[in-house]
Amino acid sequence: MIKRHAVFWLYFAMIPLLGGCWDQKELTDLAFVTAMGIDKGTGGAAYNISYQVVIPANVASGTMAGGGGGQGPTIVVYNSSGNTLTEATREMKKQIPRRLYFAHTGIIVIDEDVARKGIMRLLDPLDRDVQFRTTTLVTVAKDYKAIDLISTLANLDKIPMNKIIKTLEVAESVLGESIQVTVDDIMLNITNPGKEAVASVYTMKGNPKKGISQDNIKYTRPPAVLKADGIAVFKEGKLVGYLEGESARGAVWLFNKMKETYINFGIKGENNAVSIIPFKSKVKTAITVKNGQPVANINIMSIFRLSEINTKYNINDPGQIEKLEKKAAAQIKKEVVSSIRTAQKYKSDIFGFGEQMYRSNPQQWKNFKTDWNSMFAVMDFHVNVNAYYRESGLKGNPFWNDTEK
Repeated sequence: MIKRHAVFWLYFAMIPLLGGCWDQKELTDLAFVTAMGIDKGTGGAAYNISYQVVIPANVASGTMAGGGGGQGPTIVVYNSSGNTLTEATREMKKQIPRRLYFAHTGIIVIDEDVARKGIMRLLDPLDRDVQFRTTTLVTVAKDYKAIDLISTLANLDKIPMNKIIKTLEVAESVLGESIQVTVDDIMLNITNPGKEAVASVYTMKGNPKKGISQDNIKYTRPPAVLKADGIAVFKEGKLVGYLEGESARGAVWLFNKMKETYINFGIKGENNAVSIIPFKSKVKTAITVKNGQPVANINIMSIFRLSEINTKYNINDPGQIEKLEKKAAAQIKKEVVSSIRTAQKYKSDIFGFGEQMYRSNPQQWKNFKTDWNSMFAVMDFHVNVNAYYRESGLKGNPFWNDTEK
């Protein structure tokens, strides 16, 4: 009997410990933040913070991508100012009757002016918040305010944040002129010896004032369109410049993240007569020391397929194939060299040459680490590229070969 009473009281005492919803939050009490914009503050404040918040009812009932059909837009943007992110976020409570919820925040857009002043103070609150995911993407707003970018409605995706993220994915995987960078990536690159941080870049084509109207998604040619626009280069946590076009592609090659891109070159005296699609690549970099100076030795292997040949050409001739391979290799090398030269101009080792030296030869690294970026700015490098033709599409020789001119 005594044992039964003891077991009963033991179970009774454990009941309070079984409550699994002690910190539950009703969905109707939360404001889901899908994107954050950080602009230079006004009126003496350091920052102007904006939040793209989902309107769940319009997302569920809307029939038009980017908006809610007759129900209104799928998002609303709130903004407030403060000298810290914490202050600005708390001040936001004066406008929003719900608790901000950051677990679904997909991207942070940082204004160019803020990025040039430095992003170090922005990282700690993002890393410290228990809700915030450090896998959230980071991008720099070029030529426009961050609030303009996160307020612009877009076709194809009901929530504009999804459009930005998907465009970055495509720009990296298909074009090779941008790169997806997370909060984690930036913190890692800032703290790693011998490597600087980068971020993706976003801008706008059109009128930002029209982009915030639901009319922006009612046109077949929207008056405001968001677009990925290269790579932002940081030095010691501050934006120092951009890589664009071929220089951006060269950086993606060196990051060993090139999945696909296109390359045009002339042949037989005709400009842009050939387009190829590199679809597989591998990069190996070794840092050596020669005469007391660091030297980067870069080897790139790429496999490509034909996309266009707008001139007569015998693709079955091994000699002609070799010409294409040499042209492709020369263009890839040109892009990589351009990227390194531009980064050297900024004195920012975004490629991690210093980090490679630190890992492979820590004793040598001690001789250079004090002022590595200045050493990087003048260091010598050698780029060797081997490109290999593997596919020609649905046919071999172009139809031009069967025509008479």
